[in-house]
Amino acid sequence: MIEILILFYSRNGGTAQIARQVCRGVESVPGVRARLRTVPPVAPITQVAAPPVPDTGAPYATESDLRDCAGLMLGSPVRFGNMAAPLKAFLDGTGALWLSGALAGKPAAVFTSGQSQHGGQESTLLSMMLPLLHHGMVLVGIPFTEQALNTTRSGGTPYGASHVAGGGDPSELSPEEKDLAQALGRRVASLAAIIAAAEAPRQRPS
Repeated sequence: MIEILILFYSRNGGTAQIARQVCRGVESVPGVRARLRTVPPVAPITQVAAPPVPDTGAPYATESDLRDCAGLMLGSPVRFGNMAAPLKAFLDGTGALWLSGALAGKPAAVFTSGQSQHGGQESTLLSMMLPLLHHGMVLVGIPFTEQALNTTRSGGTPYGASHVAGGGDPSELSPEEKDLAQALGRRVASLAAIIAAAEAPRQRPS
């Protein structure tokens, strides 16, 4: 059983809902399991250290979560067209993994949530891709062969899954947003399974 790490930060619940749909897509692929993790919030002046385990929701990610995963899916709300500071701070601390090449060759994808239709979702997705490219990961998007990408009137891009929260419940995803998030999860999981199967013969003792 291989694992895909779904690593996200969510403030109002929208990104967390996409993460759960991504997990469904990942676990629809035989032999693949999703590992859901988040990151602690940050503040301009740190007054109290974050607890080692959050009170509710997904546990905080560790370096070993990244090292051990067969693939990575990264999620953040839109912050002025960029990823949120807590996720950026976590990624900034992965220099040792970069130095060892621990993530090189693994598949990766990104997802986001924002308030408005043209509020920076695509640039946020692109911002999350940059550190993944530096780690040598293989980026996975959503092709237009996914029918929901052609019919969506809310979230969903070829760069990754997205959600437009609008003025309603920020955690309420449209049917197309759910379909596209699950499709992205399936794509990453399927590619990770193919890579794992190809590498298995080389790892067996001769």
